[in-house]
Formats: sequence, structure tokens, C-alpha cells
Amino acid sequence: MPPHFIARQLSRPTGLLGKLVVAVMNRYNAKVNAYALEMLHLTSSDRVLEIGFGGGLNIPYLLDHAGFVMGVDRSPDVVRNAKTKFAAAAESGKASFREASIEALPFESETFDKICTVNTIYFWNSLDHGFEEIFRVLSPGGTVAVGFLPKHWMDKGDFPSDIFSPRTPEEVIVALERAGFTQVHITRPHETTRWNVVLASR
Repeated sequence: MPPHFIARQLSRPTGLLGKLVVAVMNRYNAKVNAYALEMLHLTSSDRVLEIGFGGGLNIPYLLDHAGFVMGVDRSPDVVRNAKTKFAAAAESGKASFREASIEALPFESETFDKICTVNTIYFWNSLDHGFEEIFRVLSPGGTVAVGFLPKHWMDKGDFPSDIFSPRTPEEVIVALERAGFTQVHITRPHETTRWNVVLASR
């Protein structure tokens, strides 16, 4: 089991240790993030929301392939760092970064064409509430990509249960369908790939 202070940093990176944690997460999560973005089939007119953007690994790709990028994270340090790192994109109106939680996304309904979130669902209080919010802010015909490591693999890491809530693929699929999503399905680059990306349409 990782120490509680490391687990808390994975949930909400803060301070100097948080910078180190997001750097490690960027390397560890590179493949699942790249695959999730590929599966979104972005166009230059897409308005894209990334929930829990952490170290900003996906932001350069999103800026290159989408029309507008909104990043939300519940860590104020992460948001502040992104505003500095991607200041030119923010000043040009191409990107924006805000502190927010999945339970209350600060956007009007039907704002985004594509939504991506990777390795965040372990920290949500409720899959149902989270996916209801994503459904609300996603435009009709839009797509969401949800990347995560399934529960049977997460359990091997023995993460603190007061911080992490590992999810089974079945739980994720059912919660998406309850929220109103259609065409919900799991995709992976190879049968032996441990992580899942679930795609769903509004």
C-alpha cells in the first residue's frame, strides 16, 4: 500500500511533492491518455473538456487538434501551473483552466463536443453523479472517453480505501447508461492491455 500522503497527492497534487507526483503520473499514464485521445477522433472545430488534467500531459495534443480546450482539476496548484505553462493558449482564447470538481462542473448544459477523463473515477464520490454532470455539459452527438485501471488490478496495489474507490468495468458501463449515454463500450489496443477506455455517446 502506498503511504497516505502519496495517495492524497495522487488524488489532489499539492506543493513541491505534487509537482513530482504529476511528473511521474504523466509518464505512467502516457499510453492510456494517448489512446483515449485517439479514440475521440478530434476535429479542429471541437470544444473539448478534460476532467482532471493533472500535469497537463494531454494539453499540447488537444491544442493541436481541437478548436478550444477547457481543463478542470480539483487541485488549485495544478490549475495555477497550467495557466502559467499554457499562458499563450489561454491569452489567445484557445484554452482555459479552472478549479472544479466532477460533482459540480461550472458550465452551461451542452457546452462541449468531446470530453476526456483518465484515472480520475477512483476519486469520485459517485459514478452516477459524475456521469450525470458529464452528460449535462456534453452536446448531443458528443463523445466521452473514460480511461481507468479496473478494480481487480487496482486491488493488487492495495490503495487506501478512504481515498481510492476502485471501479469494475461493469460499474462504469452501467453508470454511463443510467446517465443516459448510448453506444457504451470498452476498447483497448490489445487483449493483454490492463487499462480500459470506455467510450460513450450522448
